[in-house]
Amino acid sequence: MRLAPEVNPRVLSLALEARDCAAKNLSQALSPRLAVIDYSLPSTERRLWVFDIAARKLLFAEHVAHGQGTGENFARDFSNRDGSHQTSLGLFRTTETYNGKNGYSLKMQGLEPGTNDAAMSRAIVMHGAPYVNPAAAKQQGRLGRSWGCPAVRPEVAQAVIDSLKNGQMIFAYYPDTNWLAHSPFIDCRRKENIAASRQNSKTSSILTMSDLGSVQATR
Repeated sequence: MRLAPEVNPRVLSLALEARDCAAKNLSQALSPRLAVIDYSLPSTERRLWVFDIAARKLLFAEHVAHGQGTGENFARDFSNRDGSHQTSLGLFRTTETYNGKNGYSLKMQGLEPGTNDAAMSRAIVMHGAPYVNPAAAKQQGRLGRSWGCPAVRPEVAQAVIDSLKNGQMIFAYYPDTNWLAHSPFIDCRRKENIAASRQNSKTSSILTMSDLGSVQATR
């Protein structure tokens, strides 16, 4: 999808695969819209893209903050733990909007156990924040940081949130080897094949032991 040539093709490919895999595994329709966040990029660069997949359109290309505990200009550390003030990786499904202490905000349901499934209890939401200021970031060397939320510029917050509310997907990426190896939505076809192969081997072993028991019983 060359609607946003500045997006790392591998990251976009992983995001699209995760969206497809989640729809299949959760028995849901494909989300028409997908947000991709590439936290391997510095906060001083645009690293959030919102795609309308069905219409093949790029809706937004924006700056996005990461958590105070995640790093300075570059994100380094990620967590699912409450109080860490760190960003979580993985695939999220959006739910409803509300008006809270950070204004108009979008709730996010983490879909990956142990990686981001505490997002709701941690109040990890998308919202606007004045510290997401690209001009100020050039002066201080980084964007301001959140408590783990993917905060965006106040000027675009409502439009971005409205484009993603009610069941769209947000994919937060970083080249973390542990997450990439264990995410249920990354490389899921291969992982499903491996799991099926193991199950078949286990079944074959059970059958073999059962057959052996039958032979011994007839002696």
